[in-house]
Amino acid sequence: MARSLQFAPVTSPINDIPDTPPEDTPGEKPTGEAHPLHRRLKSFVRRAGRTTDGQARAYEQFGPRFLLPYNPAPLDFESAFGRKAPTILEIGFGMGEATAHIAALLPEKNFLCCEVHEPGVGALLKRIGEQNLQNIRICAHDAVDVLDHMLPPATLAGVHVFFPDPWHKKRHNKRRLIQGPLVRKLADRLAPGGYLHCATDWQPYAEQMLEVLSQEPLLRNTAQDYAPKPSYRPLTKFENRGLKLGHGVWDLVFERV
Repeated sequence: MARSLQFAPVTSPINDIPDTPPEDTPGEKPTGEAHPLHRRLKSFVRRAGRTTDGQARAYEQFGPRFLLPYNPAPLDFESAFGRKAPTILEIGFGMGEATAHIAALLPEKNFLCCEVHEPGVGALLKRIGEQNLQNIRICAHDAVDVLDHMLPPATLAGVHVFFPDPWHKKRHNKRRLIQGPLVRKLADRLAPGGYLHCATDWQPYAEQMLEVLSQEPLLRNTAQDYAPKPSYRPLTKFENRGLKLGHGVWDLVFERV
């Protein structure tokens, strides 16, 4: 059994990114080089893909418990997770490998994970079942809508954005996720002392991230420029492959002031 994919995340691994941008949503075709941020801020682009039988079974078995429906109203964290605990937002978790690792490593934290890539959601649900993880909830919806309508200010302990689509070509740079408008939303939802952790394996994007994050007055850099990789973030198979090829990886960790 396979299921067609409707959307996919901006967090595709660097080596799997196509050179050409995806088609725009019908009726929303931009003019010139207009970026989706200028039409409507959103956290994903269309991608092709299919779910596996195992992912489809995970939807059926674990979806009712761990999928959190999008609802344009402030989220009751304690009700959603069944407990009161610091909550980390993750935007675009890909196939969920790092997410499951971190959630298992930090059982005292709640993880609210936004992803619209159906195979990725199915893969993380499968990992949740295999590892008996209880501290993850998945909202299979655009993270910007979740930020705007479900997450009140100063409610998050942290935000993870790992390996977002770098949009290599200069004319596509404006499509990148980490830009001022989104960073302001993220900073506003962080509680004082909360952190925003971004990681990328594309140096020009790392440089842009550093510039954009440094310009946000609600945030301060925890390092002089790039941070050492925090111990909780694992090396993914794509990252390991890139490191073997001599690619660099850059982590940025900023705190809410």
